[in-house]
Amino acid sequence: MSNLAIIDALEPLLRVRPILDRFCLFGGSWSSVHEATGQDWAQFHLVTRGACILERSGRDDIRLDDGDMLLLPHGDSHTVRSLQPAAGSRIATQYRDGIATSTTLGVEPDTELICGRLLFDAGAENVMVAALPDVLIIRKGQDRLTVKLEKLLVCIRDELDAALPGSNLIASDIASALFAMTIRYHLGQKPGHGSILALLTERVTAKVAVALLREPARGWTLDELAVIGTTTRATLVRVFQQRVGVAPMAFLSKLRLDLARQRLAGTNWSIASIAESVGYQSEGALSKAFTKRFGVRPGALRVQYQARYMEA
Repeated sequence: MSNLAIIDALEPLLRVRPILDRFCLFGGSWSSVHEATGQDWAQFHLVTRGACILERSGRDDIRLDDGDMLLLPHGDSHTVRSLQPAAGSRIATQYRDGIATSTTLGVEPDTELICGRLLFDAGAENVMVAALPDVLIIRKGQDRLTVKLEKLLVCIRDELDAALPGSNLIASDIASALFAMTIRYHLGQKPGHGSILALLTERVTAKVAVALLREPARGWTLDELAVIGTTTRATLVRVFQQRVGVAPMAFLSKLRLDLARQRLAGTNWSIASIAESVGYQSEGALSKAFTKRFGVRPGALRVQYQARYMEA
């Protein structure tokens, strides 16, 4: 199963709302604190010039250089600072086209950063998001992907510098592409045990997982899934258990509710339509399973999402 096919099948779980928060032009000694955003959000930093250090409590420091991209999928609190920690320079912030531009006062900038957030439609219960590690980094020169990233970084910086009508929208769409490319890169790194990504990169289970993602409403049987995986029922169950800790049909039940949650957040579909789209025979059946899993009824959760979008 190719990474391209996997990404296509995962598309419903990869939908994000990118928000570019800050364009930073820093020089001298500086630090920038980023509070935790919660499990529904990822935070990212794109280094377009210079170098910096990312600090997280209880973790090793991470150095980022020109052309590097870092993603914190679970929105952890952290600090980005200059290479040499010292008394920080004063930072002035101005707003244009909806984005903050922060600059150190009285010091020639030598480091440029683009900082932002990604709001996941399906939140922390998204099986894709939950499977991601605490940090994803793509280094300049690491492989052919970085050539594409550099071009996209230049495009983002040019849009922000130009401050033309629509610059924020264009830069945000490019940031969405960067996220999808980061996930595709991570899939190629053979994620470890227990991750749904490991399920998708295992030969026996990849085709099965993609089939379930593409047709979650279909009345699948274990026999049909074994045929798709070109294996036996027993082997399929064993490999699923080894890779993600649940059997294929239990995985399907979890996936259906994850997709229902995403569609509650990202569409105007009726709850009955959502229930049908993910394989439930009635709105009541979905509501019962959904409430048991998430502790809230579908309609109440949709109201929560709508309020959060308005705040964002």
